[in-house]
Amino acid sequence: MCETGKPVVGQFVKVIRGRDQEKYAIIIGIVDDRFVWIADGKKRKFDQPKKKNLQHLQLLNGVSREVANSIRESGRVTNSKLRYALNKFVEKQLSEAREKGE
Repeated sequence: MCETGKPVVGQFVKVIRGRDQEKYAIIIGIVDDRFVWIADGKKRKFDQPKKKNLQHLQLLNGVSREVANSIRESGRVTNSKLRYALNKFVEKQLSEAREKGE
């Protein structure tokens, strides 16, 4: 997350309200101060992202540079890159949680 607390493209989020509650996604676009576009590469593909209210998301401290750079350079990102970045991030979160629990 950037220092201002505002969302950035490539940032990981956890959905806390709605049908996809408790799922992780990546911000692939910013609409305005209130809404962002999210995708996970599986249910929510890049070509059909979900428009979400920021109040319904938990912004996580992590940004996928690969995703952010791809969107900045070409205007899009592959669904496999989204899935890969999310899996890597979630595995890291789980391993850190296990270490704290021991």
